[in-house]
Amino acid sequence: MTKLSIPVEINVEAKPNLLGFDREAMESYFASIGEKSFRASQVMKWIHQQGVCDFAEMTNLSKSLRANLAANCLVEVPEIIEDRLSNDGTRKWLLRVPGKSAIEMVFIPEESRGTLCVSSQVGCTLDCSFCATGKQGYNRDLTTAEIIGQVWLAKTLLAEQYQTEQRIVSNVVMMGMGEPLMNFDNVVSAMRIMQDDFCFGLSRRRITLSTAGVVPKIDMLKKACAVSLAVSLHAPNDELRNVLVPLNRKYPISELMAACNRYVADSQRARITFEYVMLQGVNDELEHAHQLAALMQTVPGKVNLIPFNSFEGIEYQRSSNSRINRFRDILHDNGVIVTVRRTRGDDIEAACGQLAGDVMDRTRRAEKFRQKQAEKIQ
Repeated sequence: MTKLSIPVEINVEAKPNLLGFDREAMESYFASIGEKSFRASQVMKWIHQQGVCDFAEMTNLSKSLRANLAANCLVEVPEIIEDRLSNDGTRKWLLRVPGKSAIEMVFIPEESRGTLCVSSQVGCTLDCSFCATGKQGYNRDLTTAEIIGQVWLAKTLLAEQYQTEQRIVSNVVMMGMGEPLMNFDNVVSAMRIMQDDFCFGLSRRRITLSTAGVVPKIDMLKKACAVSLAVSLHAPNDELRNVLVPLNRKYPISELMAACNRYVADSQRARITFEYVMLQGVNDELEHAHQLAALMQTVPGKVNLIPFNSFEGIEYQRSSNSRINRFRDILHDNGVIVTVRRTRGDDIEAACGQLAGDVMDRTRRAEKFRQKQAEKIQ
């Protein structure tokens, strides 16, 4: 029954893409064409649960309504440019989106769950010094339909791969290309669709949004769509974080920690996950571990240490296993909940920090990065 209708180029202005309509938007649309609100739930089930893109196959709708929808709407997902499978089972897709750019999404299978890493922007507005996406520059925000299109595609393709109708994507992380909170409205709308029982039915705890620390939007997120929150920290003090995560110059660590405390203030069980990429000789010294341990006493949270994944043109190196373990032990001895992320998909450049896509860069950041690398070679 599943149909993949994937053109090379989509004119998003021509017809509304119902793939990106959350419950409220879908009900409003049907009201605008004189239909009952329950039609919204019927169409959402067809699209998201049955994977049907062709209105003609939505058999519990009248023929006249199906014809109306076919004439005035569409259900389209991004085009698949490349589909790569890692030796460890990780799967990465390169997807074309309108504007002559491409994004990446990654699926990471584990025994107890399957995690889909979804992109929110074409490139990234930020320029974290160790991230491949940041070096690609920025083109535009993804629409809600383009974000949900990734989840829809993964669900459909993984069902074919694993030959099962059981849920394979159990968790979604907004940790792909882009800073999700800089595309706030579209990301929130997409996460509501992920949670909707007529769509993907994921609980809030199974959706994680990762941010570099856009403090005002963290407060807005709590009110709009509270999901699990991860913070890309990567340094325990402002001086170092200003270099690694330039956004810190606008929202320093003290303001970020205060926002994190506000985010979990109403829940005794909630914890923030703090992501910390391990860079040899940069942020992995003993003093950094003790500073981070002290910082973690100020907010309910846990630390996820991430071995750095290198990419072309970058000078950072991954911390040795012994340094990572020493860093972990110091945090643990100071009462901090800490894990070391297992590197997955690095043989297909699908690991954390390696997603680059194919960005028509409006910021010229990618060009400047290439020029800088050429100057070093000379």
